[in-house]
This record gives sequence, C-alpha cells and structure tokens, in this order.
Amino acid sequence: MDIYRHDESLRKKGFSIIAGIDEAGRGPLAGPVVAAAVILKDGTTIDRLRDSKKVPEKELAGLYERVQSSSLDIGIGIGGPEEIDRLNILKATMLAMQRAVENLSSPPDFLVIDAIRLLNVPIKQISPVKGESVSASIAAASIVAKVTRDKIMSDYHLQYPEYNFSRHKGYSTKEHLDMIRLYGPCPIHRKSFFRVMTLELPF
Repeated sequence: MDIYRHDESLRKKGFSIIAGIDEAGRGPLAGPVVAAAVILKDGTTIDRLRDSKKVPEKELAGLYERVQSSSLDIGIGIGGPEEIDRLNILKATMLAMQRAVENLSSPPDFLVIDAIRLLNVPIKQISPVKGESVSASIAAASIVAKVTRDKIMSDYHLQYPEYNFSRHKGYSTKEHLDMIRLYGPCPIHRKSFFRVMTLELPF
C-alpha cells in the first residue's frame, strides 16, 4: 500500500495541516509512554519510511533524521509511570497523544491517529487500525516516538544501571524480569502492571 496516498487524499479534501500521531511504550513494564505528532511537508517522501517496529535499530537514527528534516512540525507528549499507574495505560496513552498535539507550534486541521480516538481534542480525526502501514504521517510519528522513548530509557539506564534499561528499554525480557526479582521495582516501574505486581521479590 502507498502510505503517501492516504494523506494526499485528505489534502485533496481541503485539509492542509495533517498531523499523524503514534506512540511507543504501551507494553513495557517500566518507563513512560511517549507519543509523537508529526506534520510532514506537503508532497514529501522519505526513503524507506515504515512502521518503526519493522525498522532495524541500525536504521532508526538515519530514518529519524530524515523525518525531522521532512517535517513542518513535531510535537512530543509523555505519560509517566505514575500516570500510567493512576489512570491505566490506555488513558495515559491518550493523555500523551493529547499533549503531543498541544505541543505542536502549528495547529493541525486534521489528525490521523493509530487506532485511538482523542475525545478531548476538538479536531477532525480518523483512527485507522495498523495506521503505521496506512499513513505516512503516522509512520513518521512512530519513528519519532520510538527514538525519543529509547533515548529516555537509555538516560534512565544511567540512573538505574542495575536494570540495564539501555538494552531492553523496559520490556519484559527474561533479563529484565530477573533484575526485578533481584532488586525489586525501581521508581520508574509500572507498579500496576500484573507482571511487576506478581514477581517474587526478595523482601
């Protein structure tokens, strides 16, 4: 599928500032959920742009730079671990997406959001399933969200090196689960997540 055709069809309907929105980090046991809102330049194409989950790590930095240079505007929104525990992961994700839109310098007139509808954002929007494979704007947002979150988790590695967040980024790998069993959860762990709550801790 031509992911550029989808957004172009919206422009032909009169929407000139289209923001694609996606998130990274709904599934991990630690760290924030990060959302990105990306407004691509009209008519732009980005070599090998696709869903961030399909991009090898060695390609991410270069693709991220190409998205940056091809965008009119980028907004980032974050839902922290404490908000995830207090609200639940879906509501924290929606909050992060809303913040990403609010952090755009150029107010969009249409939102294309990966599988989620933002009820508190009064902007026309659609929510295609597997949106990263449908819309170039969403695919670009998925790249920005992932690279941004990976950087945050690498920074947390310096603060909590015993968990090795720079390697697994908070996901439930065997190494990560073993470290939680050994040390217990740290302040950025999602205490409401079942796998964190039910691990046998040493105290």
